[in-house]
Amino acid sequence: MQKKALCFMLLFPFISAHALADIALIVHPSNAATVTDSDIKALFLGKQRSFSDGKQAIPLVVVESEASRSEFNTKVLSKTDAQLKAYWSKLTFTGKGTPPREVSSDEMIQLVSDNPATIGFVDASKVTAAVKVVATY
Repeated sequence: MQKKALCFMLLFPFISAHALADIALIVHPSNAATVTDSDIKALFLGKQRSFSDGKQAIPLVVVESEASRSEFNTKVLSKTDAQLKAYWSKLTFTGKGTPPREVSSDEMIQLVSDNPATIGFVDASKVTAAVKVVATY
């Protein structure tokens, strides 16, 4: 029993470091708008449709199968995956909103680098020079 506990204690830092990878919020390099945490939450919950400079904002999310999605939902939106799914189901059913488009991390980098109106997030390790990081979580 003690060997199992010792093994777990030795491996735990590696497991938790992977589980707590940084999430990078990205925009087009030309986007000069200021983005606050409350703006980010409002944009990704469909309560705000533009950046601080008044230009249109199109939020994108990574597909559910990517770990960064759950981390973003928890760290930034303060919701579990199930809570967010229920939130969007209600808005969609009542005709009051549509959830952000889902894309892979690679697509996210491409779409954000091609369109100044987009905003998204990826695991910080996937960020390239084609996008600008405006926040990390």
